[in-house]
Amino acid sequence: MNRLTTEPIPALIRELAIPASVGMFLNTMYNVVDIWYAGRYDTDALAALSLTFPIFFILLATGMGMSNGATALIGNALGRGDRREAALIAAQGVVLGWMIVGLVVVVGYVWGPDAYRLLGAEGPYLRMCVDYLSVILPGSVFVFTFNMFTAPLNATGDTRAFRDFLLGATIANIILDPMLMYGWLGLPAMGIRGIALATVIAQGGGMVFLGLRARRTGLLARSEGARWAPDPKVLRAIVAQGLPSSLNMMTVALGVFVITYFLADFGQQAVAAYGAATRIEQLVLLPALGLNVAALSLTSQNFGARKFERIRQVAQTSLKYGALLMMLGTVLIYFGSGFLMKLFTPDPQVVAIGSYYLRIAAFLEFSYVVLFVNTSILQGLKRPNFGFWIGVSRQLVAPITLFTLFTRVFDLGLHSIWWGIFGINWAAAVISGWWARRQLGKLEETSGPLEEVAS
Repeated sequence: MNRLTTEPIPALIRELAIPASVGMFLNTMYNVVDIWYAGRYDTDALAALSLTFPIFFILLATGMGMSNGATALIGNALGRGDRREAALIAAQGVVLGWMIVGLVVVVGYVWGPDAYRLLGAEGPYLRMCVDYLSVILPGSVFVFTFNMFTAPLNATGDTRAFRDFLLGATIANIILDPMLMYGWLGLPAMGIRGIALATVIAQGGGMVFLGLRARRTGLLARSEGARWAPDPKVLRAIVAQGLPSSLNMMTVALGVFVITYFLADFGQQAVAAYGAATRIEQLVLLPALGLNVAALSLTSQNFGARKFERIRQVAQTSLKYGALLMMLGTVLIYFGSGFLMKLFTPDPQVVAIGSYYLRIAAFLEFSYVVLFVNTSILQGLKRPNFGFWIGVSRQLVAPITLFTLFTRVFDLGLHSIWWGIFGINWAAAVISGWWARRQLGKLEETSGPLEEVAS
């Protein structure tokens, strides 16, 4: 009997979401460790690490998006009781990851240095960026492989494995960063290349660990139906499901650039305040982000089993838990805004600007939960394109249009940007809820024979 299609939804959401949320917190700490050590090494290293982040983020977004696509398809097949198809998709997901790595490495080596020059890097600064990239690029095989190993794990309800990997990787990173950067224990001092190598080693270990855990599901065994020769039909299906998710994640980085572009008109203090405030928001949101993973896993399997009422319960329960968590977050951000900003900067003007924004953002946090949960449910329903289009709309089209009008046509000042962010994201959240309910209703009305992977 399949647990994810039979056991009580509230207990399943807690079981899946809590380890996933802890894993996301550990992932944040993992990145903080690299930044902290780079800053202790020298300013150029910190700047180089910051400049390389967009490229690394693109790698992560591509890997995570394809993993989400594979998770949806594997879960759907398992919900239908078609274990052989689930195994085929799981194996082809790994194959797809390897194929993408080949493309990424070639593009990175050919155009990476030019991209850094375009961003203003030159001299020793450029050399540091290229040094970091030269290690990270070949190591990206670990990133894509371990992301694809998480697909069968998440689809079968095992979110603890990724949490355990990130715990081990974070500890390894804390030890390896200074050891390789400064050359402890007789090792050569590698500088920023050492930070990159520490990341690659930690991710390589994670790939092995997650591979062993994924093997336990039985979905990577040839006897279960796994095939390792590329299957164009299955590969296309995974890309069709995963690409919108990847592009949606990439729009987040572009959205930060757009907001920063308009904030620059109001000085460095406004930019600094927004940067610090968003870090606070991210930390407050972390406990709720595991709900996305739970919603995707449960929706995909129950959609395969055509249990639409359980999918509605997944949505309702996820949003209820998210609301409870964000009520606490709202109180913390609203009443602690000044104190929290002072943890990041002593500049009174930056604190004042950031505190004002946070008192608005305190009532914005639940909108992100609504948006993310509904996007995950749509992914589980094999309707992934909404995530991309809503991402483009709320991160690019709406901000560029509204902020231009607010600040450059009507001259409404800095506060208009904060209220614009508030309105845009709540509008996106409401639309996501309406669209998810609409799609679920249509699928229930037209539900016919159980679907195959490429449908």
